[in-house]
Amino acid sequence: MKILGIESSCDETAAGIVENGNHLLSNVVATSMDLHAKYGGVVPEIAARSHIESIIPVIEQSLSDANVVWRDIDGIAVTNGAGLGGSLLVGVLTARTLSIVKQKPLYAINHVEGHIYANFITSTTLSGYRLPSSQPEFPLLGLIVSGGHSQLVLWNNHFDYLLLGRTHDDAIGEAFDKIAKMLGLPYPGGPSIAELAIHGDAYAYNFPKANLGATYDFSFSGPKTAVLRAAQLQLGMDYNFPSYKLADKLTMDQKASIAASFQRIAVETVVDKTILAFNEFSPSSVVIGGGVASSPEIRRQLAARLAIPINYTDHKLCTDNGAMIAALGCFKALLKQPVIDPYSLDIMPNLSM
Repeated sequence: MKILGIESSCDETAAGIVENGNHLLSNVVATSMDLHAKYGGVVPEIAARSHIESIIPVIEQSLSDANVVWRDIDGIAVTNGAGLGGSLLVGVLTARTLSIVKQKPLYAINHVEGHIYANFITSTTLSGYRLPSSQPEFPLLGLIVSGGHSQLVLWNNHFDYLLLGRTHDDAIGEAFDKIAKMLGLPYPGGPSIAELAIHGDAYAYNFPKANLGATYDFSFSGPKTAVLRAAQLQLGMDYNFPSYKLADKLTMDQKASIAASFQRIAVETVVDKTILAFNEFSPSSVVIGGGVASSPEIRRQLAARLAIPINYTDHKLCTDNGAMIAALGCFKALLKQPVIDPYSLDIMPNLSM
């Protein structure tokens, strides 16, 4: 069972081919991140235009890298939500057209679910990948942390899950982006903050964590505001001092300690809830997906506090990619999930789990 996965929910145009849900044959990603960096975040119109330019070459390269032709492909899986409307539209229309022309079954994929299924890929002949030694066991607790999503989900089996909690405002990755912009650090914010935090004191500032009671939900608006107020105070300024002027006034030592302290608190926020859920539900495995899953700090805190180890997937499969979409598509095909009418599949930018 070979499935082609197409992913275009944000600024990466991606395609990958996975066999039987576990064997990676190809994973091709064309990013437009450099086009967005000067704006400090993704510009939807620029992302959509980039997808149009890249999607056919990316799919062709994915087939070539996997050493397969279209007759070898058993189905097409495509992200139809959640994400940016214009970006999703390019991927979905491409997948619909290919499904019709190549006469292949079509599977609609929830992008957030796809991040978890990256962890089911355990083998490849491609160079440069470090993959889990075995697939996760059910029931599994999944933490999805990225620029657009922060969710905690309990899977009893494939396609049988319970959403335990989600963010009330910004996703954790988005919070990192905004703090990085405040400190004058380049986009994307997560890696920039992690790099600077190495040189700072993670306990220099005791930023608050949102108190949402006995729930599994997250919130990052309070800590973000606390960072702003702390930076203003460091400069002897009140709350009227504009955030965009902070970067020029703060010293590198101040920035480093603010970055380290915010990183610690933001990661503690999601790890606290993960440990709480683990203790309540006693899952057989814990997996983490999304771009923030690459964070050394989140891996350090989980290793220190979780009672069982996590087999992390390769960093290249944490960020948006077509392989995770293909992996989930494989399980939909293998477990006889309904196929989608390629003439009617629509995008769902606000799709939730």
